[in-house]
Amino acid sequence: MNTAKPQLSLYNTLTRAKAAFVPMDAANVRLYACGPTVYDFAHIGNGRAAIVFDLLFRLLRHVYGAEHVTYVRNITDVDDKINARALRDHPELKLNEAIRKVTETTAAQYQKDVAALGCLEPNVQPRATDNIEEMQRLIATLIERGHAYEAGGEVLFAVDSMADYGQLSGRNLEDNLAGARIAVDAHKRNPADFVLWKLSSAEEPGWDSPWGRGRPGWHIECSAMSERYLGQTFDIHGGGLDLIFPHHENEIAQSRCAHGTHAMANVWMHNGFLQVEGQKMSKSLGNFFTIHQLLETSDFGGRKWPGEVLRLAMLMTHYREPIDFTVKRLEEAYRILKRWNAAADDQEASVDGLPDARVVAALADDLDSSGIVGRLHEMVRDPQDIGSLTATLKLLGLHWPEWKKADGEAAAAMLASLRLSEGEITSNVQSRLDALNAKDFAKADAIRAELAGQGIVLMDYKDEQGQRQTRWEVKR
Repeated sequence: MNTAKPQLSLYNTLTRAKAAFVPMDAANVRLYACGPTVYDFAHIGNGRAAIVFDLLFRLLRHVYGAEHVTYVRNITDVDDKINARALRDHPELKLNEAIRKVTETTAAQYQKDVAALGCLEPNVQPRATDNIEEMQRLIATLIERGHAYEAGGEVLFAVDSMADYGQLSGRNLEDNLAGARIAVDAHKRNPADFVLWKLSSAEEPGWDSPWGRGRPGWHIECSAMSERYLGQTFDIHGGGLDLIFPHHENEIAQSRCAHGTHAMANVWMHNGFLQVEGQKMSKSLGNFFTIHQLLETSDFGGRKWPGEVLRLAMLMTHYREPIDFTVKRLEEAYRILKRWNAAADDQEASVDGLPDARVVAALADDLDSSGIVGRLHEMVRDPQDIGSLTATLKLLGLHWPEWKKADGEAAAAMLASLRLSEGEITSNVQSRLDALNAKDFAKADAIRAELAGQGIVLMDYKDEQGQRQTRWEVKR
């Protein structure tokens, strides 16, 4: 078997082109992805980002070795929404203690949710509030180098101090809106200047600083944490399309101007947007769903969805393309996974434990997971490929033997509730197959319809000799 490692090719938002990926140091490939702001449960759009960069993490580990990849995903635990919730839920605590109380709970829920989606733990998950000193040091350097100034009780970044500000988003400076989570104020030298440090009132959490008791702006957090754990320049920075501007644009400005470097990260990757049943996800439309809701309630499609089903539903679309998240898509992902795991069960991976080379090659081409369904279907049908199926599913984060067992128990319970016995179902399936082979399509359709009314789903396929065969399962 060919064990040569593939050459990765990644699309870079900064250059708007796909190119061969060459790490700065193959012994320490460094990846940073923007994590959640933990004021509440993470929604399924957050889940897509977690899955995309987990897949990249898995691929980098496969190519360079697990010990040679460092993945950092931050936790934003200071934010105006967090502050408001802390004041509401924990008025008895001191302000900084109150936000910690809120975010400990929501951060733990996030970890549980993304683990259910098959995501590995990053090497480091820094919290913003544990890196205040690093942020203050970075801000002081920006002031010293003439890239930031104090005004109106804030420290602001001066965007016109950076000649090529706006490269990532492609925005002209005069077209930019303010990049901070505050209104445009008269004390700004330029309307696009964004906040690095803002003063805290007595009702808000804060930390002592050279500029008064306050708290950091949104963007400075990731600049400080990525530098601390990955260095002034690193290989890959990821996040959703919605973060390109202002968040990632301003991260670049802060980091490059503070360190005098040509880049913050060499490759910038962004996953596409997610809509639900053809509409933008919105609480006002009643189609806003959290990961927790999909896993634990029947709010979407009248049933709970296993995490691996949500994961495959995401991976069936290329990460840069938009996803229409539908019940139909999840039902399809469920059926596919059941088939794959049934084939992989009781099968050992190949001796060297390598996943399928064609799947790896597809992922190496800008993380293209959109065509993996067809290839894995081929592997299920071909006995020569079945040995590497488990290894391939593990690479994709889709090997779930525990779910297959639990799912089998649920299916058995549903089967027991049917009016037809298993033997009667098998007999009907064979009768339909005989009708198809005799070209009696009316009879075949009638049998299919009768079984569908019993909750029995039929799946036609051809065996290795090209003969028509039929599988059946109980629809959940």
